[in-house]
Amino acid sequence: MQSEASVNTGIITRVNGPIVEARRMASAGILEVVEVGGLRLIGEVIRIRGDVATIQVYENTGGLLPGEPVYCSGRPLSVRLGPGLIGTIYDGIQRPLEQIAASSGAMIERGEKAEPLDAGREWHFEPKAKVGDRLESGMVYGEVQETMSVSHKLMLPPGLSGELVELAAAGHYSGEQQIGLLRKDDGSQVPLSMFHYWPVRRPRPVRQRLALIEPLLTGLRVIDTFFPIAKGGAAAIPGGFGTGKTMTQQALAKWAEAQIIIYIGCGERGNEMTEVLREFPNLIDPRSGRSLMERTILIANTSNMPVAAREVSIYTGITLAEYYRDMGYDVAVMADSTSRWAEALRELSGRLEEMPADEGFPAYLPARLASFYERSGRVETQCGATGSISVIGAVSPPGGDFSEPVTQHTSRFIRCFWALDRDLANARHYPAISWRNSYSEYLPETSVWWKRQDREWQGNRDFLMDILQEEVNLQRIAKLVGPDALPEQQRLTLMIAEIIKNAFLQQNSFDDIDMYCSPEKQLWMLRMLVSFSRRAREIVRAGGSIADLMEIDELNRLNRMKSEIKNDDIAAMATLEQNLLREMDALERKLKR
Repeated sequence: MQSEASVNTGIITRVNGPIVEARRMASAGILEVVEVGGLRLIGEVIRIRGDVATIQVYENTGGLLPGEPVYCSGRPLSVRLGPGLIGTIYDGIQRPLEQIAASSGAMIERGEKAEPLDAGREWHFEPKAKVGDRLESGMVYGEVQETMSVSHKLMLPPGLSGELVELAAAGHYSGEQQIGLLRKDDGSQVPLSMFHYWPVRRPRPVRQRLALIEPLLTGLRVIDTFFPIAKGGAAAIPGGFGTGKTMTQQALAKWAEAQIIIYIGCGERGNEMTEVLREFPNLIDPRSGRSLMERTILIANTSNMPVAAREVSIYTGITLAEYYRDMGYDVAVMADSTSRWAEALRELSGRLEEMPADEGFPAYLPARLASFYERSGRVETQCGATGSISVIGAVSPPGGDFSEPVTQHTSRFIRCFWALDRDLANARHYPAISWRNSYSEYLPETSVWWKRQDREWQGNRDFLMDILQEEVNLQRIAKLVGPDALPEQQRLTLMIAEIIKNAFLQQNSFDDIDMYCSPEKQLWMLRMLVSFSRRAREIVRAGGSIADLMEIDELNRLNRMKSEIKNDDIAAMATLEQNLLREMDALERKLKR
């Protein structure tokens, strides 16, 4: 966050944790950025009564005293946008942590300020407009190669329009250097540079919102096949401690078919965030063969950082996502976890002495959740491009209780619910997404895309889902009478369900082959399991037994196909399919003799 010259000075009258009250603030505005005390701690005005302002401070207020000054900036809390965002690690108010660590060490000093973007760094500018052009809000006038994986489009900031009267030639320029001049309709002139600011709590405007038409492929079979999310959709991953929320989100960040990844560590433990910060720079993007950080922005706001900064971190992340969406990119936002963000809201609300609602959370919790998730979507941008933001938020219900307020309110604003199951996690079944409690309302939209790849996809998917649902009911009976007392067909259903769980739903993120499953391999595995299930039922109806099926040699390979057959090994897929069906044909002929 850049320090601004003060336009008004107030006086602190009261300090209550991160909440500060100051008088002589009548000229301040709601959501205006201020600097508090001698250290000029960054804060935001959240309430004004007469000339008394209530300020939410984003740093530790220890030692702050009544009588110290408050400096107003005249601008709402904003992020600086421009080339240099990709590959950077920020805190919740867009302070670059690596730059701070280089100058101040491992701990952020109070009042520490650092430029969010390096103003002195030069970028190679390529003009995409010409002098005399009429530019409307959001139109592209230049381009910068931000990384080898991302071409950064320089767009006219929202709200500006006019005639381009000057534009620099192709060459190297610093971020703050003037590269153009715009004459507005009223005759005033506005200089153009590579950088501009945007308020984090205000959604960036778009031309129109578009229907969701294709899945956001993740490489995780349980998601892509059973509970898909559309590009531009919103999903939640609720689960108790130790069920794998962070691990699942990290896998999605690595493999999701999005061009830009924004990972928000909101109130998570320091060791988990440290793992992310150490691992991501060393990951290789499977599509480009280059570092994954060349298309990733990390926002680290750990549990030991001030709660007020935790509250604003998700808005910082979603604003950065909207910026790249406006360039025409598909962006995936991982928020881990919205429960910690809601806890920050609860603490701030308590210090403001507001009336609490369910479990102490403020009454406006649903509205704040809605304002975050509704910024997802697939849109036509102001420059006519098509971009999307997919939001995936982790929820950490205490004790795994999905009836608590954050989980319940979140489920109102998302259409994809990946419920993590503790029993699956304890059994080392990852991802531990429950096929009993999860759902996706994006199935109608995404099935159109899948059916273009394989017309039988919907039927095959529903066939396996029916088996899993039937297995749930049979397990209740088996617990009472024992599995051996069940008819052979029902025992076969239990056997097939186990194969589906082990061979398809379970996925090993440490296996070089199984860590990512391509759509082509998923379709083939789906067909294989459906073919085996149908033929196995025919064999049992013909008088065969479970023991006969267990003697099929290729059954072991069927169980291991996820980790033995590579995504592009078409020959190995065909060989397994032919050998398995040949053995089952032979068994069926033997039974008919």
